Amino acid sequence: MRIVLTGATGRAGHPAARHLSRMGHEVTTLGRRPSVLGLPHLDWQLGGPCPDLGFADALVHAAFDHVPGRYRGGEGDDAPGFIARNRDGTLRLFDAVRGRRIVFLSSRAVYGSPPPGTSLPETREPAPDTLYGKMKREVEIAVTDRGGVSLRATGLYGPPRPGKAHKWADLFADFSAGRPIAPRVATELHVDDLATAVALALDLEQPQILNVSDIVLDRCDLLGTWGAIHGIAGPLPRRADASSVREMETTRLRALGWTPRGMAGLRDTLAGMRP
Repeated sequence: MRIVLTGATGRAGHPAARHLSRMGHEVTTLGRRPSVLGLPHLDWQLGGPCPDLGFADALVHAAFDHVPGRYRGGEGDDAPGFIARNRDGTLRLFDAVRGRRIVFLSSRAVYGSPPPGTSLPETREPAPDTLYGKMKREVEIAVTDRGGVSLRATGLYGPPRPGKAHKWADLFADFSAGRPIAPRVATELHVDDLATAVALALDLEQPQILNVSDIVLDRCDLLGTWGAIHGIAGPLPRRADASSVREMETTRLRALGWTPRGMAGLRDTLAGMRP
């Protein structure tokens, strides 16, 4: 399949591009910078005019323009520009691949903030309460109208991208230095498990919304496991209230044969995250 992929230098797009190219797909990246993977590349900026994409069989859209380090609240002090780039620019991109398959990287933020402990199936009515979540939901509707697939992903972890630190680098540095760390528990997903979900979504011929999530992870367990692997003994934060987590159900995706790596895979990843 000839696939155009946006966001190939990002946390989600880089592993997706790598996985799809290893599967034998012809991947062309679309963005401001080419991927270090050496794939064919077309220059494009989210919100800007699109090049001719008539050659493509499918689009994987993982690009997202935001304030560095922030997703919710990623608009900073420029909400109109945020919408113009991420929503309106995305819809123009979809128009450029009209009639092709689309896989869009959405977010659990479309569910908003239901009561703590609420389980989140795809059938739950979205209730986004941030500009980020509202934007993602509006694009989801456009994806469905075009027969595509939206993947509602949770927090992503994994090995660092070339030239970047992994998401827990600062947290591990604080732990190693003995600095106090606030308790937190959240859902997490390995970037390569998201990449396999993208590949499965490309095979679907009907519009779908799929949750993509794996483990519930407490910082106490994360730091304790990482410290034990690397011989670092720092003060662990107190355990957070796991009953407050709003976990997405992934029955639909698992029915397609998707199997994430779970806690065992987390440990393997942490072994490669050296101090």
